[in-house]
Amino acid sequence: MLFSTQHAPSEEERSELFEAIGPLPLRGVAWPRWIKILAWLILAFIGLMIMQVAAGPTGKTVSPMVAGSILLCFVALLVLARYMLVSETRITHKGIEQTWITQREIAWEDIQFAKFIPLVASKRLVCFTGKGRPVVFQAGTRELQVAFARIALVYRRQK
Repeated sequence: MLFSTQHAPSEEERSELFEAIGPLPLRGVAWPRWIKILAWLILAFIGLMIMQVAAGPTGKTVSPMVAGSILLCFVALLVLARYMLVSETRITHKGIEQTWITQREIAWEDIQFAKFIPLVASKRLVCFTGKGRPVVFQAGTRELQVAFARIALVYRRQK
């Protein structure tokens, strides 16, 4: 379902939003510190288990294809955890950006509807453009979380 642009906020509403958010650009980490620590602890545990199995008698009977697949998946998890560690979200006068494996960005003019989703592990802002897939941004700081909630209020879906 496509959202119409007739309910997009006016320039005045957007200016009020920028004032409510505070001085822009607002930047912060995309993931909370405790999630990053937990992710790396789990990866360390998985790595230890892989080494323990590989060094033991069971490791000698594992097919090289299976072992390679497991190692490939583990490396992919390491890459994701690394991006979680360094990812940053920025709110600017032009729009919202987040560094990730690929750069996520959306201009204010492209947002037709936004929804704030306060999950336990991650506070997210899902931005719908009316074309293509929605763009999801993470907020790892209190300031970004408050800004996301304010953005969602301004860009709420109106009937």
